[in-house]
This record gives sequence, structure tokens and C-alpha cells, in this order.
Amino acid sequence: MAFSTCLIQAPAAVVMVRPHAFAPNPATAADNSFQRASPAIAAQTLATAAHDEVTQAVARLEAEGIRVHLFEDFGEYGTPDSVFPNNWFSTHAGGHVAIYSMYSPSRRRERRHDVIEMLKQEYRVQDVIDYSGLEPDELFLEGTGAMVFDHLSRVAYTARSNRADPIVLERFSTHFNFEPMVFDTADENGLPIYHTNVLMCVATEFALVGFEAFTSRARAEEVRVRLIESGREVIELTNQQISEFAGNAIELSGRDGRILALSRRAFDCLAREQRERIELSARLLPLDVPTIEMAGGSVRCMIAGIHLSPRK
Repeated sequence: MAFSTCLIQAPAAVVMVRPHAFAPNPATAADNSFQRASPAIAAQTLATAAHDEVTQAVARLEAEGIRVHLFEDFGEYGTPDSVFPNNWFSTHAGGHVAIYSMYSPSRRRERRHDVIEMLKQEYRVQDVIDYSGLEPDELFLEGTGAMVFDHLSRVAYTARSNRADPIVLERFSTHFNFEPMVFDTADENGLPIYHTNVLMCVATEFALVGFEAFTSRARAEEVRVRLIESGREVIELTNQQISEFAGNAIELSGRDGRILALSRRAFDCLAREQRERIELSARLLPLDVPTIEMAGGSVRCMIAGIHLSPRK
């Protein structure tokens, strides 16, 4: 498939990681209210289930004509969240790659040289900007978890949290030519929602947004207007739907057009009217990932989109 404008927002190739030692990470539970402990489930049972869920998700995506670069993580470095690669790197049209600073020390070990080398070999990479050196200064920005990109209008929607530092966000926005649009959120306990991509998904012709989680009605309206001005239909999600990972979806370009990849749990919580509005633009592709969702992330977190031009 030739690289085109439509692929800028909805990539046709992705990176995924298949974990062999998956487990909900206790080091990230304090500020991730989406995470669930599983004391009654044996560790090996959890790991096997997550491994199988990734295997099946990759097969579904490849059947749709999406190119999946699958990497294995055998857990030898203590990386229970490795199934979520979108947090430590992102790619951008024009050949640009970013590597991010991570809030939890256990997650910093997820960064992989072989992934970056694959991108350089298979795609046209002009430069790689690495923000991981800011970690000793406690300045964190967790990739497309912390930011939701409108690649077409060059806007980085960002919910304030300890995983989205304003200093790093400003540096990133300058380097990558994005306008940051920042807002405050609160979960059911009044704490900031840890990642923007659990409450917001920007696709080519629509956006899913959990406005109920915004603490400022005025700011919510500004975000709504900005999305409408970009030509998108805004589909609102309730807090309950956000808790079911309905916002943690990603639009991809398959063989037969655009699809919206999301979890089965997220798909099931959408109203019929919401599904119909989405499918005017992108076909829904529900994936079964209940074990992985126990770690506080879902399908969007599992997929790092490749917004680069292929070499071949």
C-alpha cells in the first residue's frame, strides 16, 4: 500500500510485543485506576493467557491486511508491561521517531534497540529524538499514552498527569511541530486520569472523547470545538464507557479500508447508535484481551502505529 495522506492518521503497519511473563505491574498501580489485581490467578496462567491474547490479536490484524512487526519479550529484564510499547516510542510522517521518558523505573527497561533498528531498516527514518535522559530530573512523557495525536491538524491532546510533564511536552511539541492542547481530568476518586488515550481516540473522520472526565466544562468545550473544526464528528463517551476502555481504541488502515481496533469489552459497552456512527467511517474490529486489560491498558496501548514511509 502506497503511503498517502489517509495513512498519516490511520497507519497500515504497527509494532506489537508478545509477552511471555505478563503480569499487572504493582509499581504502576498507585496512579492507574484502570489496573486490577489478580491474587487468585496463578502467575503462569496469567502469562499464558496474555501471550495467547496477543497471538490472536496479531492474527486478526494481519487478516485485515495490516502489517504487524511482532517482537517477543521473554521477561528476562523484568518488564511486566512490555505488551504496551506505544508508551516508550512513537513515529511520525517525514521520518521522525521519538523515544520517551517513563514514569516507572520498571517500564524504562521496555525500550528496545532492536525495535528502533527495525524501523530504520524497513522505513525511512530521518532522525530519532530521545527524551529518556530527562528521567533523572523526573520529567516524564509517556508517548501516545500521555498524548493523543491529531496527525493531520498537528495537535497533541494531553491530559495533565505525572506521566505528562509540561516541560517535556513543550520540547516534544517544538521538535515535532505539534500544538499541545492540555486539559485536566479526574477519575472516580478525584485523581488525574493517568493516560490521555484511555479517554480519547482521534480517528480520520471522528473522535471518541470522554468529556465527563474533564474537570473544566469550558476546556471540554474548547476541545470539542477544535475537533469539529478539524472536520471530525465528536462521539461522546460516558465515564462508565471510559472505565470499560471504550476510549482506548486505534484507527488503522486495512486492506479493505479503515478499521477501529478496540477490545471486546469496549465494543460491548458502546451503544448501537455510537457503533453506527463509527462505522460510517471505520469498521469496528473487537479483539479479546481481558487478561491484558487487568494491567490497566487495552488495545490502543498494545499497538504502536508506524507513521513512516516504507523503504520498499
